[in-house]
Amino acid sequence: MERYRRSHLDRTVAAFHNDDSTCAELVLAYEEELRAQGLIDFDDMPLLALRALKENVWLRRAIRAKYPILAVDEYQDLGSALHSMVLGLCFSTGIRLFAVGDVDQSIYGFTGAKPELLRQLANREDVETVPLRLNYRCGSSIVNASQLALGEEKGYEAPTGAAEGTIYFKPLHGNYEQHAHYIFETLIPNAIARLPGLEPGDIAILYPAAWIGNSIADAAQAYGYGTVRADGNSHYPRSSRLMRWLEQCATWCCSGWQTGTPRFSRLVANGELLFAETLASETEQNRFQRQLITFLWERRDSTLDLHTWLTTFHQELLNDHLARSRTMSDERSTLNAFIEKSAPGNTCADFTLGLFCGHGEGNNRINLTTLHSSKGREFRFVVLFGMDDGRIPRNNAGEGEIREARRLFYVGFTRAEEEIHIIYSTNNPSPFVTELEGRIDADDA
Repeated sequence: MERYRRSHLDRTVAAFHNDDSTCAELVLAYEEELRAQGLIDFDDMPLLALRALKENVWLRRAIRAKYPILAVDEYQDLGSALHSMVLGLCFSTGIRLFAVGDVDQSIYGFTGAKPELLRQLANREDVETVPLRLNYRCGSSIVNASQLALGEEKGYEAPTGAAEGTIYFKPLHGNYEQHAHYIFETLIPNAIARLPGLEPGDIAILYPAAWIGNSIADAAQAYGYGTVRADGNSHYPRSSRLMRWLEQCATWCCSGWQTGTPRFSRLVANGELLFAETLASETEQNRFQRQLITFLWERRDSTLDLHTWLTTFHQELLNDHLARSRTMSDERSTLNAFIEKSAPGNTCADFTLGLFCGHGEGNNRINLTTLHSSKGREFRFVVLFGMDDGRIPRNNAGEGEIREARRLFYVGFTRAEEEIHIIYSTNNPSPFVTELEGRIDADDA
């Protein structure tokens, strides 16, 4: 229903009921109930904004007067509503458009993203398209193989003089737990001994679903490796602005007060932006700065117990702002949940300040992330884990889902700078892996 709602923008009965009356009726009933309660939800925001722009000429003119240029990054992630908004503003109202995107990295179909929308934009006669061919991240062999992984020749190339990069195929017997133990018992120790300067923080293990990461995290703990997760089972959402700001504050306590990274002025600015609702006056802002520097200056020690640090921070400074804010209830819940996790006897009870912010010894952690969450990141050494049929692509996937799964495989493949190790079950490899290995062998022959 959610995907249908994001894809079908016309709510008129004739248009909306044409494709799938069940979904249409569900959407209309749901939206009617929202309106009856005076509410909108996340998906309503672009839908209602688009409606407002269509129905109000003065609004389009006002936006053009204030914003003569619209820049859009990751255009392939736009859904129908935002795409329609861009077209209306830039090709009817007169705002100039600068858009950057890559259809090969369109992996968010479940949110309504459609790669063909970027193709439609690029194919317009009134749009100048500039193809970018250089891949500055990956070694030349990885760049060449990535096009085989994608199943299309796109003309991508590495810069002249780039390192070659290496690809390894690792068929393994046993289950995911056994595969994970192989990584920490053999693969990673050998890599650290073989590659000069390779630190655990340069290593990433990518997998199709968050639950698969549990086996990897358990094996890492058994072998004494620290990890940082960026998936649905991470200790807290990486999207939380409050938690990211707290990480910055912790970094300042560990070393930033000496190195200037981050600068205290930046912490203040980010904090004032975060709590802008409760820091309206100069007096309140000055008080916030004094409280912040007092708290952080007295706790310049990376070995401090994280639970004590967070609890005290919350009591002395954060609680007042969070309690008075009308817009930070989710952030408050996220913080409270993590404080509970860091309490004695819970999953993060052994966290120090350094481990929390990834500083010093805490930075010596292996990155665990789903393929989706790896987008935009890069690592010297990448392990693609669980590359099995039924995982990527999923069982009973439709044609469009298979195409997106191939793009997801390509995104994970192109996170690697120097080495990529593809791990899969001996008797059940993903068809993408089988095809890629066969094409590489054919090219080598």
